[in-house]
Amino acid sequence: MIVGFTGTREGMTGEQEGTVSQLINDLGTTQFHHGDCEGADLQAAMIAADDWGIKLVVHPPENDKLRAWCYADVLHDPKPYLDRNRDIVDACDVLLAAPKGYEEELRSGTWATIRYAQKVGKPVKIIWPNGSVLTVGVGE
Repeated sequence: MIVGFTGTREGMTGEQEGTVSQLINDLGTTQFHHGDCEGADLQAAMIAADDWGIKLVVHPPENDKLRAWCYADVLHDPKPYLDRNRDIVDACDVLLAAPKGYEEELRSGTWATIRYAQKVGKPVKIIWPNGSVLTVGVGE
């Protein structure tokens, strides 16, 4: 299963990290696509690679300011944030999303990525700060 990831640059809570790790394993992840930003992207990439030995596919942003410079098995060319987020969604079978709060935000890359995934019919697993999961989209 090809898993995409989006999350807050402020970093995941411990509960989110635990749930993301469990989902990466439970989904039978073979590739893990992320956007290479500080915070949740870095945390999730480390879980996928270090804990589970998953192949990392990195979609970096053009703007290096918040880039995490993660190890990559496959490294795509840098793109503007919204374009690379769409590439992550387009490449995956399911999107894991770890927002910083419990409410949808209009000016949030994480939420824009969730909305795009829903628009194109990809299932999304939203991992809330308390570690609970809301599955939206195909196969709810």
